[in-house]
Amino acid sequence: MVLKMVKITLSLNKTLEQNAAVYFEKAKKAKKKLEGVLNILQLSQQKRKKMLEEDLMDQYDQAEIEKIKQQKQERVKEQWYEKFRWFITSEGFLVVGGRDATSNEIIIKKHAEKNDIVFHTDMAGSPFLVIKVSGNDSAGAPGEASLSTSSVFWVRPDQVTKEANTGEYLTKGAFVIRGKTNYVYPSFDLAIGVTKEGKVMCGPKGAVKKNCVKSVVLEKDEQAKPSETAKLVKKLLETHADLDTIIRALPAVGLKVKKERL
Repeated sequence: MVLKMVKITLSLNKTLEQNAAVYFEKAKKAKKKLEGVLNILQLSQQKRKKMLEEDLMDQYDQAEIEKIKQQKQERVKEQWYEKFRWFITSEGFLVVGGRDATSNEIIIKKHAEKNDIVFHTDMAGSPFLVIKVSGNDSAGAPGEASLSTSSVFWVRPDQVTKEANTGEYLTKGAFVIRGKTNYVYPSFDLAIGVTKEGKVMCGPKGAVKKNCVKSVVLEKDEQAKPSETAKLVKKLLETHADLDTIIRALPAVGLKVKKERL
């Protein structure tokens, strides 16, 4: 045990009681200061604890935010066909269409397989549409719901060739159709919607209604501006998709919203 010596100074001009009173007052002041220091220390510790808790909460909230962002990115991860115009038919078939000469070339050369069905019109420069039958055995064969809403005639991929007739030259994106063409006469029947994964899909009303959680019906309007139509579609569908994504989903014709819900 270690004893600490305390030095006490006494005033000879004061009695023992007076000297004791002086030290008693000093002790009271020291105790008060100590209590003040302890209070400050306690408040400081409480503040530090609160800051630590808030920091941990911020870290937790940030982690949750990042987790949600990651899940959202995984849900809306772009598929190969989203580089083109596309939709899923009411029968479950994927349909991909060209946007321009380059995408026409890619669709026919890279993505059109033996059992697929290729749609086109008699108009030069119009886009190709391919119904992906290959690899989709579970959906059976495309029926009228898939065929009658795509284009004016259809052929098989092996009927589409880059071999021009003698004396002719094929520009980029152009092909020659050989053999029998099968004509259909579709009516205008278009809608645009958002799938449960958050993807924007434009196609026949039946296909959009089946595959989308929100949708609006479209109609032709040569005076309509794609940007204005896209803005209204974005507002009505309450989608996070940007305007460029919506514009790319729309066919290259003048369209406006006919009614707000399908």
